[in-house]
Amino acid sequence: MREWFATLNQREQLSLVVMMVAVGLWVLYMFIWSPLEQRRENLALQNVAVSESLNRVDAMVSELMALRASGGGNQNQRRNLTSLISQSTRALDLPVSRLQPNSRGEIQVRLENAAFDDMLGWLHQMEYAEGLLVREVSITQSGAVGRVNATVRIGQAG
Repeated sequence: MREWFATLNQREQLSLVVMMVAVGLWVLYMFIWSPLEQRRENLALQNVAVSESLNRVDAMVSELMALRASGGGNQNQRRNLTSLISQSTRALDLPVSRLQPNSRGEIQVRLENAAFDDMLGWLHQMEYAEGLLVREVSITQSGAVGRVNATVRIGQAG
C-alpha cells in the first residue's frame, strides 16, 4: 500500500489524505455521534414524560391526603356490611344459611333455596343502590323450579 501511495504525485497524495480524513469524519459522525445524539434526545423525551407522570402522581397523592384528612366523604365511609346484608336479605325474604366475614373485609353469603329473581334483585340492590361490589357469585339449581343455591362474595367498592 505504501509503495502504491509513493508512486502517486504529491497533488494526488494530498487529495487522497484529505478524502480519507473526510471519510473518517463522516464515519465518526454517522456511526458514533449521530446515534449518541439520537439517544440523548430520546432520554430527554423520557425525562419529560416521567416528570409529567410524577407531577400527576403528586397531585393524586395530595388529593388522597386531603380526602383522608376530611374523612373521605360519604361514599368512602366504611359501613357494617354484616348488618346491611342481613337487613337487605330479610327485607327480600331471602334464606341466608351462612354469613361469613373474611380477613379482606368482604362478606361471603350463602343462600339456599332462594328465588332466583329475588336473588338477582338483591344483587342489583347491593351493587347499584348500596354501592357495594359483588366480587364473586356461584349459583347452582335447587330442587324446585325457579329456586337456586348461591354463594356470593361482597365487598366495599374502591
